Amino acid sequence: MSDPLPPGSSPWLVAEQFKSAGTIVDVQEFGQGNINSTFLVTLDTVTDQRFILQRINTQVFQQPQLVMRNIRTYSEHVCQRLRTDGCQRRWEVPQVLLTSDRQDHWVSPNGDFWRAMSFVETAHALQEITTPDQAEEVGYALGMFHHLISDLPAEQLADTLEGFHITPQYLQQFEQVQDTQVELTPEVEYCLQFVCDRKQDTNILETAKAEGKLRLRLMHGDPKINNILMDTDTQQAVSVIDLDTVKPGLIHYDIGDCLRSGCNPLGEETEQWEMVHFDLKMCQRILQGYLAVAQSFLTADDYDYLYDAIRLIAFELGLRFFTDYLAGNVYFKVNHPDHNLNRALVQFKLTESIEAQYEAIQALIQSLR
Repeated sequence: MSDPLPPGSSPWLVAEQFKSAGTIVDVQEFGQGNINSTFLVTLDTVTDQRFILQRINTQVFQQPQLVMRNIRTYSEHVCQRLRTDGCQRRWEVPQVLLTSDRQDHWVSPNGDFWRAMSFVETAHALQEITTPDQAEEVGYALGMFHHLISDLPAEQLADTLEGFHITPQYLQQFEQVQDTQVELTPEVEYCLQFVCDRKQDTNILETAKAEGKLRLRLMHGDPKINNILMDTDTQQAVSVIDLDTVKPGLIHYDIGDCLRSGCNPLGEETEQWEMVHFDLKMCQRILQGYLAVAQSFLTADDYDYLYDAIRLIAFELGLRFFTDYLAGNVYFKVNHPDHNLNRALVQFKLTESIEAQYEAIQALIQSLR
């Protein structure tokens, strides 16, 4: 979770380490991330007027140097692909900015780990999908992301978050805290029963990987809709940001997470959790956009496990929220004591809606193969 900056870690002073020219005229908190502390730095220069400054949460990313190495490997590869293959429309890759001594990060005297990235101008992040065209662009963005790294061997990037998106491991973490003494409200009892009823279904993607049906590729790790940037004028997707979790994994986790995020019209922070549902029409448009780019590298087995990815990732996130609630809200940033419980309820209701539409979702996937 994002915690307050300690004394002496002024982002104004830190930004000086990364600026290549000009004078810093403004530094403002930026974005809605739950993990890192993020700032937008403005310079008085004619070009490259703004950049993103971040303090990396080293409780979450315990090897931040490897995170930076992954991002640089990824961005250098994608930029080379774009130069070689070309691109018929705008597509941008955030670039790592170096310090004056050519380092990709700066560690403050009190041990904080900072980095800076280029700012993608004339673009904005989506907070919700409001039109079918936006849904298709979200799918295109993830497809383009996967396409551009489909030839980058997974072993070239480090696994910077071991266990991330491994649902059985999150179940183990839940089991360690499930007997925590909390008030057994109807909502808590619902969540406890919900997890208990689905314990046997958490291994499906990992089993498929072990059997060789799904192979390890590079994934984004957090392709929710507000990590996709849209061109301000054309409203076309132009970038995928928040690259800290780019690592080896199953692209099914990305596909499932993108659909989980994009097909819940009420959003994951809604308090109307009983009204949450999975929007099949949005799912169709996101998958159409994705497959328009990604179809060339998907296998028959990949298609066979798409439904499982959609269902499992919604359940997994709910499980993580509920576990954190039982543990005392130690991981995710919260605004009130029941915040993570409410988030878990949203994801579990979304999972229910996905399960209720099993046949329709499978028919949709079949129609797009």
